[in-house]
Amino acid sequence: MRALIQRVTDASVRVDGDVIGQIGKGLLILVCAMEGDDAAKSKLLAAKVSKLRIFADEAGKMNKSLVDVGGAALIVSQFTLAADTSRGNRPGFSGAAKPDIGRALYAQFISDVGDLGIETATGAFGADMAVSLTNDGPVTIWMDV
Repeated sequence: MRALIQRVTDASVRVDGDVIGQIGKGLLILVCAMEGDDAAKSKLLAAKVSKLRIFADEAGKMNKSLVDVGGAALIVSQFTLAADTSRGNRPGFSGAAKPDIGRALYAQFISDVGDLGIETATGAFGADMAVSLTNDGPVTIWMDV
């Protein structure tokens, strides 16, 4: 699975103008299931994200995790993270999992993150979403598992 993780002071997602998910301090996690991914990879990604030490400690160093700071996660599906731009000017997305598998793994990832005691909010799989965020730092991390 692949994720783009952004440390935020706040983030929200809208569908048709309505806010369907929002958080305060925490992580905006854009996630993509890749061809060949399974529930084990979802669980591994959730564990890695939950332990990623990218929040400031008392000395101002990135030394605390999302769990340590009691932050929330806004989890948004984004198949375009699978973009292959190696040929031409139009990205290819054949590396992304098929939609039915992607939907199931997106739901699994949300569940896996929640099972770690992290408050979650979500986007809507396959919807045209408008995502707003205030990137804190900015801190943006790319993660593949």
